[in-house]
Amino acid sequence: MTWLVWRQYRAPGAIAVALLAAVAAVLLADGLQIAAHWHSVLVACAGNSTCLQQQGPLVNGMVSDLPYLNLIVPAVLGMLCGAPLVAHELEARTSDFGWTQSVTRTRWLAVKAGWLVLAAAACVGALAALTTWWSGPVNAQSASAFLPGQFDTQGIVPIGYAVFAMALGIAAGTATRRTLPAIAIVLGGFIALRLVLSDFARPHYMAAITTYYNVTGSFTPPGQAWVLAQGAVSTTGVVVPQGWGALYPALPASCQKLLPGGPTAKSGASESAVFSCMRAHGWRGFATYQPGGRYWPFQGIETGIYVLLAAALIAVTFAIVRRRDT
Repeated sequence: MTWLVWRQYRAPGAIAVALLAAVAAVLLADGLQIAAHWHSVLVACAGNSTCLQQQGPLVNGMVSDLPYLNLIVPAVLGMLCGAPLVAHELEARTSDFGWTQSVTRTRWLAVKAGWLVLAAAACVGALAALTTWWSGPVNAQSASAFLPGQFDTQGIVPIGYAVFAMALGIAAGTATRRTLPAIAIVLGGFIALRLVLSDFARPHYMAAITTYYNVTGSFTPPGQAWVLAQGAVSTTGVVVPQGWGALYPALPASCQKLLPGGPTAKSGASESAVFSCMRAHGWRGFATYQPGGRYWPFQGIETGIYVLLAAALIAVTFAIVRRRDT
């Protein structure tokens, strides 16, 4: 069976390896230039954070979009390799011959699905490793490794995407018995799950930390923390985000008069006077964030979610294939 899988997928495998090599060459060449430029910036700024923040972006042009391949490739593999795995056999009726030989359905599916899932994980894993290395200086400059587009394209999470997309394609093709509907399910299901997890679940993988501070001062979470919310809170629990537009209606009347540009502002009003007034009325600043040290635990949690869902889909696939009327 392993030899048969190799014969069947050696051409697509060769194309995938060639494309991966081309992308790797571009990332390696550009990554070396970025690393050299970042090293010169560090030497010139000598640890001055203000100087580092004033530097322009390290990456420009089309190369900056290459990390998004880690979001595209898993879905493409699931649609082009996973969806037809069982569906094409059923459509072409080759299953009538293949599943009546000495190789059982269980072994047939285990070998073919196992090798395809492993190949997808290896391909995307190699691409993710290159992207993570290439993005090192960019992460250091922007301190935003948690943001969508960076968290999703680096580390081990793309491997989870690849395993899930492949399992979803195999399960969808088995359940629908048609390749085209299975491709549509992979595309829609992969995008939907990614949006749900990144927008709603990811901020809550671990309980966020909330720090309160003097409203007349400021607070910046250490390291590459992911700030979820920041603003001010009153003694009665009124919470307002940053920005005068949201803050104005909640302020005491005496503080509203000090707000620069406000409808009841007095001459000589200033922001510092507003903050002093807020402090006198018991207001505090707050910041809710995920510490930068949780980056790898978050990577592990999200990857685990996708791998567990993939395992459930593969189990469903085995159950369907082993049915007598399949």
